[in-house]
Amino acid sequence: MRDFLPGDVRRRQYVIDVVRRVYERYGFEPLETPALENIETLTGKYGEEGNKLIYKVLRRGEGESTGETDLALRYDLTVPLARVVAEHRGKLPRFFKRYQIQPVWRADRPARGRFREFYQCDVDAIGSTSPVVEAEMIAAVSEVLQTLGFRDFVVQLNHRELLTAMLDASGVPPARHGDALIAIDKLDKIGRDKVGDDLVARGIDRTAADVCLGAFENVSAFDALVSRSERGTSAAANLAAITTLTESGPAKGHVQFTPRLARGLSYYTGAIMEIAVPDLAGSLGGGGRYDGLIGMFCGEQIPACGFSLGLERILVVMTERGMFPADVEASGPDVLVTIFDDDLAAESLTLAGELRSAGLRVEVYPEPLKGGKNLGKAFKYADTRQARFVAVVGQDEVKNADVKIKNLRTGEQQTVARGTVADAIRANLQLPASGHQP
Repeated sequence: MRDFLPGDVRRRQYVIDVVRRVYERYGFEPLETPALENIETLTGKYGEEGNKLIYKVLRRGEGESTGETDLALRYDLTVPLARVVAEHRGKLPRFFKRYQIQPVWRADRPARGRFREFYQCDVDAIGSTSPVVEAEMIAAVSEVLQTLGFRDFVVQLNHRELLTAMLDASGVPPARHGDALIAIDKLDKIGRDKVGDDLVARGIDRTAADVCLGAFENVSAFDALVSRSERGTSAAANLAAITTLTESGPAKGHVQFTPRLARGLSYYTGAIMEIAVPDLAGSLGGGGRYDGLIGMFCGEQIPACGFSLGLERILVVMTERGMFPADVEASGPDVLVTIFDDDLAAESLTLAGELRSAGLRVEVYPEPLKGGKNLGKAFKYADTRQARFVAVVGQDEVKNADVKIKNLRTGEQQTVARGTVADAIRANLQLPASGHQP
């Protein structure tokens, strides 16, 4: 869990603003849920590994001495959404599309792009089993990444029913499927040999484990195994429909069938997705169809599909690649307004207000220049703040209704009429002229 300094916050807000704009263009509506959920809401939804990473909260007040837990910090945004849909079904449209950008917490081991508190940027669509849902979701996240400047991402695509058919054909007992998927989900992280050992340690026959792992290295072998059952052929047809629907939108050329993709969360029931880039161990985001999760809360089978972008990992890659626009990286104000003497403080504050009303970012240097004696300190501070201009209003400027401004990039200094100073600075910043704003 980290502190975020001003530059960090600006970069994060830039990405969040892009995500929000794109998601809203696709018809997703905003939703927020509490940081805390009842412990029974979260447990049993994420599989064996996930349950270990939930931050549990001890009972309070009279129950404090029991050492029991009744609440937990939000582990993801999907399970809280399922609870919301179950509770408020009558208030929601038949096809409910929502986006949610909030922090989640996991008691995980920190690593590059992996933290214990981090933001997820989720989109989910409730109420339809159509492959159009997955196609729209893939298009939305692809457009987000392209807007941010990513060109080399891959949307990896697989299907839980394909994996089930493959495990059946490999000789893995149904009771061990969940264990097998948890192990398989680590293939990219720990490699084939360690995953094979993990499968055996979880009670899966070595021969069956070798057949599974061999299928992930050979698409033909994978296809041969899944085609043995109607479940496998149906899932393959569903993936083919999704892939075809993505070929005319922003995801064109970025979607790739990936047999080894498993995703360890236990609630997935259909198509599953992850976004990979070459220089990141792990994904920029992932998701899939989870048609049974909402029914755990309301007893009614409600189809659902979602995708989550990992804000922290996006920020790591964008920072390392230098992908942020210059105006996001720039930290300082457009203008630093100085106070020439104590008796001119009100005049300087009035000027600062006028410049802000004209749409400029303005900071006031709070210590008087004392007739110019402290001018060097003010300019040194302006440099550390990366200000573009310094404005000075002395007795002569007040008398003549003008302002001295200095461009710190070029060193040029000029005296400008008070009524035109805002437009003069905006022109130098290559911003359009602006009237006063309320």
